[in-house]
Amino acid sequence: MSYLQKTDQELSRIIELEKKRQLETINLIASENYTSKAVLEAQGSFLTDKYAEGYPHHRHYGGCENVDEIETLALERLKKLYKADHANVQPHAGAQANMAAYFALLNYGDAVMGMKLEHGGHMTHGDQITFSGRSYNFVHYGISKETERIDYDEVEQLAIEHKPKLIVAGASAYPRIIDFERFRAIADKVGAKLMVDMAHIAGLIAVGLHPTPVPYADVVTSTTHKTLRGPRSAFILCRKELAHEIDHAVFPEMQGGPLVHAIAAKAACFYEALQPSFYDYQKTVLDNALTLAKELQRDGLRLVSGGTDNHLILVDLTRTGVTGMEAQEALERVGIVVNRNSIPFDTQSTWTTGGIRVGTPAATTRGFRQTEMKQIAAWIIKVIRHVGDKAVETKVKEEVKQLCSRSPIPSID
Repeated sequence: MSYLQKTDQELSRIIELEKKRQLETINLIASENYTSKAVLEAQGSFLTDKYAEGYPHHRHYGGCENVDEIETLALERLKKLYKADHANVQPHAGAQANMAAYFALLNYGDAVMGMKLEHGGHMTHGDQITFSGRSYNFVHYGISKETERIDYDEVEQLAIEHKPKLIVAGASAYPRIIDFERFRAIADKVGAKLMVDMAHIAGLIAVGLHPTPVPYADVVTSTTHKTLRGPRSAFILCRKELAHEIDHAVFPEMQGGPLVHAIAAKAACFYEALQPSFYDYQKTVLDNALTLAKELQRDGLRLVSGGTDNHLILVDLTRTGVTGMEAQEALERVGIVVNRNSIPFDTQSTWTTGGIRVGTPAATTRGFRQTEMKQIAAWIIKVIRHVGDKAVETKVKEEVKQLCSRSPIPSID
């Protein structure tokens, strides 16, 4: 019996329910993954107890000699992983990393360009419901209606017209390779800085399976918990001439004391990403995504842009008569967890949506390969074609549980 079970049975019960849910369901949420036991051990350690405002060897508290070493180790590993001039590992999450980058590069009201949320961008790339859209004058670019890929000519024309101080590249639901070199050329043409949010594709970039933005971007932000398979946190990379501005924007301008336990977990994550086996993992993530995409297409679902180059797939459900919300709920009932997602030029509301987003990082970590991907695709098709059919859902749910029982999550005992 764990200590928590002895001291707080109510909380322990709920955590055990979540453990059961994770073990018995297939996680296809593209922004989620399963960490290693090493990451969990660091994240759940007594480092939680240490306050460490400031940076290594320049803290506002005593007793920081060991956490200085931990943060320095995380920084060195991160810079090596991405061949970056400077790094900051203190942002608590991706939104905070983006906020700090904006603080470092912009003044309130400055013109900025980012990708439309409904075309695959992220809320912090200028959506009006976030601080970014309310603090800066965002102009949004999107994808071509014909190709469903980023329209770089449109990006260039908008940049020439609006002369932004900053151009933001990166996405949360874009299944294709992003041309960072072209973004750099556009930014240079109008005298703008370039920021890349690589949160979703950080793991693929780390092993060279997606072009790196580091040589082209002034600032790169990322989370650590998606394809990078680390703790729920974030980091920033930048050119050496922006190091002071970025560090000051993170602390003291944007947030206070860093989460030392999270920084230790990031150090563990970066170590794992530097190992040769991490390439094999990322290659399997891609292979699984390609297999899943082909199987979904073969059985009649339409994929935005016709497929994928990375870890995620955006499924257009318009022709099925099923909304993204209906599909998400039906699939969750059988133990397949996805998220509803707007599709480009969606006719549904952003709450209901006309599509779903699926991804393969977590399923790959669990040990699923192409055989399992084909089976999962067949289940997705069957459930979507029979939404609300209890007999179908009951049968698929049992089959899903059987598959999950044969492939336990490595980090959960």
